[in-house]
Amino acid sequence: MPLENTTTSDLAESRYRALLEISGLISKQPNPQIALGSLRRLMSSVADFDLVSLLLLDGTEKTVRLQVFDRDADVPDLEIGFQLSVEGTLLGQCIEMQEPIYVPDSLSEFSRIPELAQRMLPVGLHGIYIVPVSTQRKKLGLLVFGTKAQGFREGDLELMISVAAHLAITLENATTLDKAAQYQHQLAKERDRLRLLLEINNHVVSKLEMPELFRSASESIRRYFGNDFTGFWLLHEEGNQLECVVLDFPGTKGFLAQIDAPKLTDEDMAKLRRHVPEIWSPSDIEKLPAGIREPLKAESILSFAASPLVTASGPLGVITMGTRRSNAFGQADLDLLAQISNQIALALDNAVAYGRLTASKQRLEEERLYLEDEIRAEYNFENIVGKSAALRKVLNQIAIVAPTDSTVLLHGETGTGKELIARAIHVHSPRKDRTFVRLNCAAIPSGLVESELFGHEKGAFTGALMQKRGRFELADRGTFFLDEIGDISLDLQPKLLRALQEHEFERLGSTRTIRVDVRVIAATHRNLRAMIQNNQFREDLYYRLNVFPVEVPPLRERREDIPLLVHYFVARLASRMQKKIKVISADVMHALVNASWPGNIRELENFIERCVILSQGEQLVVPLPEVKRQACLPMSTFHQTERQAIIDALRASSGKIAGPGGAAERLGLKRTTLQNKMHRLGVTKVDYSNN
Repeated sequence: MPLENTTTSDLAESRYRALLEISGLISKQPNPQIALGSLRRLMSSVADFDLVSLLLLDGTEKTVRLQVFDRDADVPDLEIGFQLSVEGTLLGQCIEMQEPIYVPDSLSEFSRIPELAQRMLPVGLHGIYIVPVSTQRKKLGLLVFGTKAQGFREGDLELMISVAAHLAITLENATTLDKAAQYQHQLAKERDRLRLLLEINNHVVSKLEMPELFRSASESIRRYFGNDFTGFWLLHEEGNQLECVVLDFPGTKGFLAQIDAPKLTDEDMAKLRRHVPEIWSPSDIEKLPAGIREPLKAESILSFAASPLVTASGPLGVITMGTRRSNAFGQADLDLLAQISNQIALALDNAVAYGRLTASKQRLEEERLYLEDEIRAEYNFENIVGKSAALRKVLNQIAIVAPTDSTVLLHGETGTGKELIARAIHVHSPRKDRTFVRLNCAAIPSGLVESELFGHEKGAFTGALMQKRGRFELADRGTFFLDEIGDISLDLQPKLLRALQEHEFERLGSTRTIRVDVRVIAATHRNLRAMIQNNQFREDLYYRLNVFPVEVPPLRERREDIPLLVHYFVARLASRMQKKIKVISADVMHALVNASWPGNIRELENFIERCVILSQGEQLVVPLPEVKRQACLPMSTFHQTERQAIIDALRASSGKIAGPGGAAERLGLKRTTLQNKMHRLGVTKVDYSNN
């Protein structure tokens, strides 16, 4: 029914029904774009207008933005989001007064707003109603109705005000719901953030091993950020070089495993100390060194974030994460990564400190065991007994070389007290407060010597159930005594030479280089020069050991010391066995002094121990017939005689050891027995060559 033919009562009823429909539509459909799209259709039967628009205020109430614009086909369209300043206009006046404003002359009003003049003036709108959209709590915007007719009918304004009131409530509810949704989203993000930090904290508390902590933390990080990889890089102990400890990259193509981390510059180290996290875009990645850039590009990494691991004691390393998505990380992500790095850095610092304490405690315990073992050793290192010229010469050499760090090579027959001399050098050196570590190379199977020297990692070989520190490591800042150095195998000699020259080595099963500060004293009864000519000992190793050679005299060359040694051994052994031996007859002492003692001091001590056991009274009981049978020959000993017999047999057989006419057959010995004796007596090809 045309509006002009509608009675006043019918029009009022129609407006009431239209208002109910509009109210229901708005309440069911909170989206104003959709609701107002139907508004003109619902109101066309009760009000005559050609456009309706919704303008929403910004936070300053000085600008409005077009939210809805519904019009007839001949009215030009305005893009949604179109903004207008309301200062000095009727729009601003309506917002300030919160009263509807009727504009009968829209042409003059549009001319004041240049943004609208060119578009709306040709339309020919004559009347405009500007209705405020607000609630008791907030001003929301304006609802603008326009008509090309000469004006609006009576009652149209009341309908417009009612529609604006319903719309205001809907908009406020929608805004409240939107804020609630945003708040809920923020709460969810905060919950997830706190959950991640709690997970990291639990990993820190429960994971004792750093690699295990890094792997668990990287899983939690990947669940939260959705990144493709997480890397943990630690600074190397001896330089500004990053070393990858754990790289968690499930979808890797393998290129990051080849990444070449450069040595950090002073500027890089300053960034680490300042704890400056960074985000790298594709353009930033392009500026990186090729060793890093190319692996990242090969893995299609487009976003990269890094946060230093820093504590009060200094930088420890870096956490990195990357993804194949562009612009994947924001400032909030970087802040969270910085919090995670703080947690892990603290755990890492504690672990490093704990590791140092544990290592120190282990070192002290191992040194204690060594020292206790040394205390129980055969000789006390201060008890060098004797006053002969030969011994005084050795003691003078000790006084000269002890204060230095030079390598000493002790040469002498078995049992002459080479270890005692080595201890004396150590106790008179600046290293006397550190550990004296010894290793008898002849007493350990050749396959285990390397492990004893340098240590091994867990699982390095069958039976390596735990990590073991080698003797070199134990002797750090102390003295290392290598007894019977001539028995070390040829394949191990280059490694020993490197340890002596470079003061560094690697444990078996490890690639990590360990540096030590060790003074080495070596000893042997063998002729190393002859072994060099026989390709049994490396010449370069010999020269490295033979820095300061000391010849330890055999007992037969210091016979005037034998009475002193006899009294010393008798007093010590008698005290240990709770015997009171006070007398040693002149005949007994004469026999002891003139015996051959091929085993030198060690043989003398063992013989005296037997005598003390046999003695029941105050006089030392000595089996004189046995001593007299060993009476000293002018220029020979049993070992010398045996050695010479072997050399003569080898010369007679032209160096042939086994087979018919060989030296073994001539001596009535097995081939293996003869070879063992040659090894023990130091018989080499040089000794029996006819040239």
